[in-house]
Amino acid sequence: MINFQEWLPDQPAFENAGATEAKNVIPAQKGYTSFQDLGAVSGATTNDIRGMFAAKDDDGSASLYVGDQAKLYLFNTPDSSLTDKSKSGGYSTTSDDRWNFTQFGETILATNFDDTIQSAVAGGTPVFADLAGSPPKGKYIATIRDQVMVAHTNDSDGIKPYRLRWSAINSATGWTVGTGLSGYQDVMDMGDCTGLVGGEYAIALFSKGIVRGQFVGAPLIYQFDKISTSRGCSVPGSVASIGSTVFFLSDDGFYMLSGSQLIPIGAEKVNRYFLDRFKSANLENVSSAIDPVHQIVVWAYPSVDSSDGSNDELLIYNYILNRWSRAVVSCDALAPLFTAGYSLEGLDNISSSIETLPASLDSPMYMGGRYFFAAAKDKKVQAFTGDRLAAVIDTGEFQVGKNRSLVNTVVPFVTGQDPTVTAQIGSRSLLNDDVTFSTAASVTAEGFVPVRSEGRYHRIRLNITGIWDQAQGVDVDARATGLR
Repeated sequence: MINFQEWLPDQPAFENAGATEAKNVIPAQKGYTSFQDLGAVSGATTNDIRGMFAAKDDDGSASLYVGDQAKLYLFNTPDSSLTDKSKSGGYSTTSDDRWNFTQFGETILATNFDDTIQSAVAGGTPVFADLAGSPPKGKYIATIRDQVMVAHTNDSDGIKPYRLRWSAINSATGWTVGTGLSGYQDVMDMGDCTGLVGGEYAIALFSKGIVRGQFVGAPLIYQFDKISTSRGCSVPGSVASIGSTVFFLSDDGFYMLSGSQLIPIGAEKVNRYFLDRFKSANLENVSSAIDPVHQIVVWAYPSVDSSDGSNDELLIYNYILNRWSRAVVSCDALAPLFTAGYSLEGLDNISSSIETLPASLDSPMYMGGRYFFAAAKDKKVQAFTGDRLAAVIDTGEFQVGKNRSLVNTVVPFVTGQDPTVTAQIGSRSLLNDDVTFSTAASVTAEGFVPVRSEGRYHRIRLNITGIWDQAQGVDVDARATGLR
């Protein structure tokens, strides 16, 4: 049997140890699993969504926040609408900025760089308001232990793209430098800050390097150590993290930061493929997020096929298996969220028919506080709980004997409730020839696919639709046919 190995588009097709195509699937230990389409879970915003965030109050009740160009919204559980919770006059988010959120206790903080940082109580009914204490405006915001940190600031002395500034300890409103351990640090030699990750310590990503900030108390307050001075994050929306592990896109491809170790996860695997596909003129649209249930990080990006520069493809990385795949899905943003809970009446506002709901009625997505991997599309919050996308998986290219051969039978190993599988053979006579695929043929009642394709080099393609779980590989019957 030929097992479906990891997707390696940067490697030559002939004798590729992995797969030459892995479309609309998720990498698994043995082969690939299905990837689901989007389904709407909320009403629509006024403009395209530019940020999403889930929070919980002290009682554990979940709430969901969304931001677009001019408004901030709260998900309304009874009718699944997005209720405008903007301050009077709204906001003026420019085209290359997004909303970034953090939670400090029960306080939700949101920043878009163009307006004063916004504040609201988690799950509360009051509208957002300007954060007290004269905080700086900033592109990025995070909670570091007992303080709020803002990066790439528009401060009282002007725009400082290299500045990190933090609040007083145990306070989101204490921003007087020198008071209550509030302060700032200018990182002058690493370019613009392009991302900020919070937690026990701060990870600040710049265009030319990476810095870690550790709280040490007075008089320094934070000690900043340079983790990398040779590589930074070149695309702001590409930063995603789980715990202390950070993923991002640099000038030469994808990296994972684990502790102080910088690991090139895309080198000789997907970097060249991605950089050839990436429409870098619209890099401000890139969005990324972690799906911890499937143990993947996903990047949404505009490809060269995107006519308007909006995101139309996904790149998927399983950080446990160190394997990649891709998907063709359009979306404006990605985020790990959890639901605020639904009533049966609320489901009516998503869909008037049970058959067209984005997930089955017993899905945990409809239970309050349950995690779901989300995207923004058509001005709505959406979940990857729809129908399984049509998958395409190709083996690496192989040769039978030393000359030409004929492939006449393929046995697919695909499991699931109701998979529909067809197979094609891609063959060519010379390595410089284009690959020609045979007509797709279906699986017979005996479990094999009758095909016929002659050439010197072959690869097997499976097309999978319906309700399927895992594609492990194929078995092939082929025989040598000679020199001609």
